[in-house]
Amino acid sequence: MTTLEDIFDSPRTGRPIVMGILNVTPDSFSDGGSFASPASALERARRMLDEGADVIDVGAESTRPGARRVSADQQMARLRDVFPAVVATGAAVSVDTTLATVASFALEHGAAIINDISAGRDDPAMLPLAASRDAGLVLMHRLGEPATMQRAPVYGDVVADVRAFLFQRVEVARQAGVRAERIILDPGLGFGKTAEHNLALLAGVAEFVRLGFPVLIGASRKGFLGALTKGTNPADRVHATVAAHVTACLSGATIFRVHDVAAARASLDVAAAIRKPSRT
Repeated sequence: MTTLEDIFDSPRTGRPIVMGILNVTPDSFSDGGSFASPASALERARRMLDEGADVIDVGAESTRPGARRVSADQQMARLRDVFPAVVATGAAVSVDTTLATVASFALEHGAAIINDISAGRDDPAMLPLAASRDAGLVLMHRLGEPATMQRAPVYGDVVADVRAFLFQRVEVARQAGVRAERIILDPGLGFGKTAEHNLALLAGVAEFVRLGFPVLIGASRKGFLGALTKGTNPADRVHATVAAHVTACLSGATIFRVHDVAAARASLDVAAAIRKPSRT
């Protein structure tokens, strides 16, 4: 099984880390309601591991455009029977939440990583919690709130603006005691960005890699890919997702959050081999 150290060593080794998405929600944009029961969630987690996932990212709150907040109590109720069972598979598990109470629950039940799409801004207790538990921490850029973030987002230079934000949040996290060796950066594709913004961020992945932390890319099945391919059904965006993630891999990103694990594992392993050919 992949360890936390394997994940954070991925920029050096070049091995792509595939993070399988497990939404235990009724309303996620691509698979809402499909894995809400403990049995279906555990079956999904096991299948993703069989297909080559390194991490299972479990979320109990949809953050799709237009989504409304879900309380900590409701998130934990959705996670209570699922999370320990997923951890029991032996996989590295992350929790997708912006609330420290939920993150603490997950850490107590074996989570290794906190995937915080607010980069510690939604809950002031999140960064001290991550520091105290020496947990992995994903800091993601998000413009506005999920309910409103896609209403005409504007940037001066989207790559420069997102890079500056991530750099600033790294500094805040480190001041809170989070070790640099536990930080992952995510430019936040689809979170307050137009299709043009998302494409610019994919083209500019190397700028985020230069900050010196593992870079996570989550383009999986997202709407901007559908806009490019005229694919209205998220499940039909697998090939477009592969293209986006391979492009990011060739620019140095090493962690990829995906719905379709088998396609990601095969395509990213090939991309990594091209990027870092054998010297033997």
